[in-house]
Amino acid sequence: MILKTKIFELVKFLQKNKKASIEEISRELWWDKNKVELTAKVMEKTGIINVVYPANVLSKPFIKIEKEVKLEPDIPRKAEKVLQEYELIADTNKAKAKIMQPKDSKRPFYLLDFDKVDKATEAFLDEIKEEIAKEVSIEGDSTNEKLREKFVQTVNKTLLKYFPETEKKVTEKLAGILLHEMYGMGELELLMKDNLLEEIAINSAKTNIAVYHREFGWLKTNLTLESEQLIENYAGQIARKMGREITNLNPILDAQLLTGDRVNATLYPISSSGNTITIRKFARKPWTITDFISPEKHTMNSEMAAFLWMAIQYEMNLMIAGSTASGKTSALNTLCAMIPSYHRIITIEDVRELTLPEYLKWNWIPLTTRNPNPEGLGEVSMFDLMMSSLRMRPDRIILGEMRRKKEAEVLFEAMHTGHSVYSTMHADSGRQLIRRLTEPPIEIPSLEVEALHLVLVQYRDRKTNKRRTMELSEIDIGMHEGTVATNTIYRWSPRTDSWDKIDEPTKFFGELNLHTGLTEQEIYEDLDQRKKILEWMVEKKINEVNKVGEVMKHYYSNPDNVFRAAEKKLNLDKL
Repeated sequence: MILKTKIFELVKFLQKNKKASIEEISRELWWDKNKVELTAKVMEKTGIINVVYPANVLSKPFIKIEKEVKLEPDIPRKAEKVLQEYELIADTNKAKAKIMQPKDSKRPFYLLDFDKVDKATEAFLDEIKEEIAKEVSIEGDSTNEKLREKFVQTVNKTLLKYFPETEKKVTEKLAGILLHEMYGMGELELLMKDNLLEEIAINSAKTNIAVYHREFGWLKTNLTLESEQLIENYAGQIARKMGREITNLNPILDAQLLTGDRVNATLYPISSSGNTITIRKFARKPWTITDFISPEKHTMNSEMAAFLWMAIQYEMNLMIAGSTASGKTSALNTLCAMIPSYHRIITIEDVRELTLPEYLKWNWIPLTTRNPNPEGLGEVSMFDLMMSSLRMRPDRIILGEMRRKKEAEVLFEAMHTGHSVYSTMHADSGRQLIRRLTEPPIEIPSLEVEALHLVLVQYRDRKTNKRRTMELSEIDIGMHEGTVATNTIYRWSPRTDSWDKIDEPTKFFGELNLHTGLTEQEIYEDLDQRKKILEWMVEKKINEVNKVGEVMKHYYSNPDNVFRAAEKKLNLDKL
């Protein structure tokens, strides 16, 4: 919708009347004549209007229209129904996200309904940007909330030099728009506030922005960017904030925003259709094991979660496999929250995505890689960080993603030297993961791979956008000497959308018996207790990472007490 500013009213009035005296405009629009004149002088620079001072001192100055501009918006597209609607707030700007079902398409459409300014108001704001920048700037620290608030307040005060005091609500919205234009990414700032979006994709200035919605998958939006230059400006702005650059000489950018979101940008002609920006949004509310087993998400069952919990406690090595966006990192994040608090944890990632609960942070070192600068210096690779981590006396090493041979060699060496290791890798099954590890280019010897205990395989159904744990397997010795194989314990059945137990976890039982003395019956009793605790957590909606961490902290101090609380269905604060 169009924000009806005083500029909008002024130009609309002049387009109807062609010209009018300052006093007449003041009277008709309820606007102080001194402010009318001051505003008109700014608008004169845009070429839309002209302020005329007659030679005859007895004649009153007047304002006339010089250029017609489009003020009213296009009629929004019609839809059969709204599938979902919710509000977004970014600073002083509000918007409604509507997932709509158009009549002319089988795919839903993402409509962002927000306050826009007309071309005349836009031209006025462009003229006063320099004046505002002299008053206040948040360049280089645009994520600081106090600075953003100060900017909005200062801009609002500046705008009220031109507009009546009664327009304060409008000027506050304009201040938010200016904040996003001058130090953010314009309308994209509203999309960035939508926590149901996983990806925001700008493919060129010629196409609509696309988004990946958690519930509806890829959707076309009603937003476009006006030029390839604007896309390049946004990419350059992101790069500068990260101490990087994107130019024709270096046309690819991989960076992380201060918010934690990951950004990839490419410039024409590397991307032949135009400049691109792809933003993978960092989950504002990290998934937890409770989310995974809840009826709403239904990613795995409580029996599998209990099994994994026990494996994590007793330091078994685990790899999570799956395709892109199947939930590998989310699964890794949920499992890391179940590590005992008395262990030292090192996480190694290209981009910070893992979020551990507060009770683990006292002895957690998060490490992230660094790309080389434009001169090719200063790179810190994942291999560098892994080598460094081994000198930090870690109990648990968590690698965001294993890609290369030397990374795998260090990781498996860490397993053999007594460290508990977790990582993710692209593979569609446990068997495929074994092949990727043992065959070129990674080529880890089979005897080394035996140090890996479990493989969890995540899957995303592209039709329904559902994420499921496809398979939970253990790694064991193969039938032929010097080979490894997988023993599938649980597998997802797409027909019933449930999990079947395929085989008994023989290696799992053997490892626990060897290192803890627990018998098979005792292990099953322990698993049953954990299963009941997890189901209690779902029932009590203990689904925030710190609350899950609180349960784990209590459990590792007094497991019987937590189990009794689960049996009696007590609230978390009663532990």
